[in-house]
Amino acid sequence: MTRYFIRFAYNGNNYHGWQIQPNATAVQEILNRAVSLLSREKISVVAAGRTDAGVHAKEMYGHIDFQNFIPDENFIFKLNSFLPKDISIYEIRKVRQDAHARFDATSRRYEYWISTRKDPFMQGKAWMFYKDMDLDKMNEAAKLLLGRHDFESFSKTHSDVNNFFCTVEEAEWVVRDHYFVFYIKANRFLRNMVRAIVGTLVDVGLGKMSLEELQMAIDAKDRGKTGTSVPGEALYLCEVNYPDSIYE
Repeated sequence: MTRYFIRFAYNGNNYHGWQIQPNATAVQEILNRAVSLLSREKISVVAAGRTDAGVHAKEMYGHIDFQNFIPDENFIFKLNSFLPKDISIYEIRKVRQDAHARFDATSRRYEYWISTRKDPFMQGKAWMFYKDMDLDKMNEAAKLLLGRHDFESFSKTHSDVNNFFCTVEEAEWVVRDHYFVFYIKANRFLRNMVRAIVGTLVDVGLGKMSLEELQMAIDAKDRGKTGTSVPGEALYLCEVNYPDSIYE
């Protein structure tokens, strides 16, 4: 058995998230089917994370174990020809047998796009939200997230995790033309965490929540104290990082 990492991307609009589930189409299901067809082996791709319904990935990694199949120089071209237009494979690379796409990732980076005016070219790709927001206040609030904290207040309830601690390296809002774009990078993310954070920071930008109230909400470790989760269609996984030691 030989393990490989693949680097790929997908538009999440037509999928109910990454992970296979009953009565819904998931990215994993489509990718498993294509790789299995090409390799003639039963393959289950293990990804770096599980994106929610509608969420996109500009960069995602997954690992694949082949029993006998050896990918050639045309593997990516062939695999892409089997996949729908909204999923694309960029790279395949051999890794150590114990390398793991999820557990060996050292950090992940997301971005969230808000359009402050109706934009026909970003329907399904950004959240159309037309209220005035205070960028400076939102960035002051974002600074409270930096470092290692318990993020239970931003986690989906009943999440099956050992702890809620995450180390956030970057959290910043940037204005690009008529877009408010939020960037966040951390060693790990909890279920629904980014969408809950964005909804809460938007409340700060609208004057519905003060910085002091945000800090109290974080300390409360209670999802009910923070803002509403924003739509998934505007969220993008855009970077996953690994140590060089995983590659052969």
